[in-house]
Amino acid sequence: MDCLEQLKDCLKYEELASRYHNTVPIIVYQESDVQEINQTCDIHNEKFTIYCKKYKCFCCSSCIVETHIECQKIAKLADILQNTKSSNAFYEIEHLLAELIDNIRRIRESRQINLRRLSEKKNQIEQEIKQTRNTINNHLDILQDDIIKKLQAAEEEESKQIGILLTLLTEKENEITEYHRKLEKKSPIFPRT
Repeated sequence: MDCLEQLKDCLKYEELASRYHNTVPIIVYQESDVQEINQTCDIHNEKFTIYCKKYKCFCCSSCIVETHIECQKIAKLADILQNTKSSNAFYEIEHLLAELIDNIRRIRESRQINLRRLSEKKNQIEQEIKQTRNTINNHLDILQDDIIKKLQAAEEEESKQIGILLTLLTEKENEITEYHRKLEKKSPIFPRT
């Protein structure tokens, strides 16, 4: 018969295995689906219903009567398989939960890195804005100083020109006033007052 249970100590069970079982290499057992391993007794052609804990093997009802009648550590195969299935299901759930925890940890770390990078990028952009503003302010200050200097130069030039004109006008006015006075003195038409 083919066992669904792995032999823990090959030397200890070798004789028993050769008498009552057809052994399956462990790699085949690990890679196979339980459905693929024979679930009936090769000797009696009956379905396995009992598990002998003493010899760690599956037995049909005829095997119990013929070879395991004195074994006191036997259990229903359905109970053993249920525990195995539950144990496997528990292991799978435990494994899935461990993977889930690992995924959550990696996502959390990734989001924390994103937060740090976001803060660093914001600070970098703020610095660039301040630097650009300082550059613009410096440029505007230079333009303002240049315009003020040109304005002062234009005002000084205009003031100078107006000053020259006023001086000329004053001289002309004085000249004309002098001519007018002279004319008044010599002219019989205009009486003196």
